[in-house]
Amino acid sequence: MPLEIERRGGPPIYIQVKRGLEKLVASGQLRKGQRLPTERALAQKLGVSRNTVSLAYRQLEAEGLITSRQGKGTFVTEADDIVRIENRRERLKRIIDSSIEEAISLGISLDEYLEMAAKRAGEKKEILARLRVVFIECNREQLDYFSKELQLDTGVSVVPLMIDDLRAGGERVTEIIAGADLIVTTFFHLDEVKSLLSSRSEDIVGIALDPVLESIVRIARLPKGARVALVCISEAFGERVLKSVENAGIDGLDITLVTSRDPDEVRASLRGKRACIVSPGRLKEVQALAGRGTEVIEFIYKPDAGSVNFLRSLVLERKNRNRTGVGMVGRKNTSLGRED
Repeated sequence: MPLEIERRGGPPIYIQVKRGLEKLVASGQLRKGQRLPTERALAQKLGVSRNTVSLAYRQLEAEGLITSRQGKGTFVTEADDIVRIENRRERLKRIIDSSIEEAISLGISLDEYLEMAAKRAGEKKEILARLRVVFIECNREQLDYFSKELQLDTGVSVVPLMIDDLRAGGERVTEIIAGADLIVTTFFHLDEVKSLLSSRSEDIVGIALDPVLESIVRIARLPKGARVALVCISEAFGERVLKSVENAGIDGLDITLVTSRDPDEVRASLRGKRACIVSPGRLKEVQALAGRGTEVIEFIYKPDAGSVNFLRSLVLERKNRNRTGVGMVGRKNTSLGRED
């Protein structure tokens, strides 16, 4: 499978991998239904990190070009009309049209169909609203942001919980966990959360977080050797950003991590910098302190599309089964990963 990687001056490496795979599919060199190499195998072949390939695969899966099958691997989507994100509404229209035709064939009028569809959608919405999800993360700065994003994406009620609080335990934490229908955490903490909450293992779900593409692209456009400040609240978040930049194949930048909350120290750290990468929790502060010649780049993580879609279907299934008294047989330590 020929893929060319430009390591100097090109786009982030994961974008190059993604574009290369898109071209191979478009040219027919990768056929519909063909199995792709594992993340590890492709990373070794290209001489890049596995995380770089994983990021490219997740982007392609979110766009509908490839599909992962648990325990089997990752495949080029077989459908003739590969469903990309921008075409989801068209796909939904086809599904609705098909259901309308089926309703008519059953002797159901369009008015009856509309009434039943609205009622059913309302029931599903109520199911989601009643579901209680606890989201566990290590970084206070991003915990609330992730929780809000997850709540908007899935429609469920999300309760944020710091992993340090989970480690410490206590009556409040016990109450939060006891009231949770699902416990969601990131892959960074999945093993630890499963260990701390072993009695709730079947309720624990791992999700992947991706940096927003715009953040990566803006950093990739900075010239080699540029002096850059990375301003955030915690070192943990800063280290995660640095790892994401590395995984994207971006190098040659002189990045200084800044966690001080003293305005004078932050202003001094920004002096002479070509750009400042900043976490969402400190964006307004840095914008007020940065000079005109310093580009401010907000670095944002979001739950990836595949994780959100899986979680949405999982919570509906969980709530429906709870209502009928059927247990979640065989669904333990669920994680939204790709077999490798």
